[in-house]
Amino acid sequence: MSTWFVVHTKPRQEAVAQAQLERQGYPVYFPRLCLPRLRRSRWSEVIEPLFPRYLFVGLEVGEQALAPIRSTRGVSTVLRFGDRYAEVPMALIDALRDRADESGLHVLADSGFQKGDRLHIIAGPFQGFEAVFESAAGADRVRVLLEVLGAAASVTLPKACMVQALKRAGAGR
Repeated sequence: MSTWFVVHTKPRQEAVAQAQLERQGYPVYFPRLCLPRLRRSRWSEVIEPLFPRYLFVGLEVGEQALAPIRSTRGVSTVLRFGDRYAEVPMALIDALRDRADESGLHVLADSGFQKGDRLHIIAGPFQGFEAVFESAAGADRVRVLLEVLGAAASVTLPKACMVQALKRAGAGR
């Protein structure tokens, strides 16, 4: 049975370390997260590490050595506390894998709103305005369309400032 260890990588070198370790025959788990990001005035989905600069490596203690891991390209060190290497319970690795979607990526928690929902802003500089939900923009923020000066603008606001707008009686008749 494999024992899992935490590997600390060089900045932005997680994928390089993963590829090199797998090439050496080590099982590697590199959890990633799909996030919305604003780049060049456009929102797009980007894939980032769930734990930046860390990945998990399994090895058969007694059959495989940790020394080659420490000298692998992209790896900074194997995490340890004092003179003991940090072991990760297999239950944690399984739990992380179970929470990932079918493509292996983790996604943000559901905001509770659906695209196109009408929301009422209850706090902040836009208090009293109504907006249309676009998407989640992090763990506690949402992106909404807000009509400002006669044009719709995409604005990111705290989720706590939003409530579902009540449907008006007789609407849609």
